[in-house]
Amino acid sequence: MSRRKIRNTAEETLTPPDSLSPGQTIARVIKAQGKDLYSVKTPDATELLVELEAKFRGTIFVKRGGYVLIDTSATDRDNKIQGEIVNIVGDEKTWRKQPYWPAQFAPKPRRVDSDEEESLVGKMPPSDSEEDDE
Repeated sequence: MSRRKIRNTAEETLTPPDSLSPGQTIARVIKAQGKDLYSVKTPDATELLVELEAKFRGTIFVKRGGYVLIDTSATDRDNKIQGEIVNIVGDEKTWRKQPYWPAQFAPKPRRVDSDEEESLVGKMPPSDSEEDDE
């Protein structure tokens, strides 16, 4: 596969579509099942087995916990595969700004505890002389 084709495929994942067709939805990748098959979780917490579209095979890495755009409208298969990954969320910030991004996949706010004790990671234990002074 040429570098140009790989680059074009990767750039395609950076820009989200303007709208989704009726059978498409955003899903979170749970686990790779092998042979370009992935378990994904939809916003309504349904788990599906989906196949990676041929143009992404061998060019784009699909990571666990990442987001993908799946199409479940082609259900005329005689096997367990319930959909196809038609795009991979490359630039998550840009995709999150789209009106069709599911509220269930909103980023969790980071907790900041100001009265949390100072971390002892990477610090030396108190010496014997410091313990005697107390």
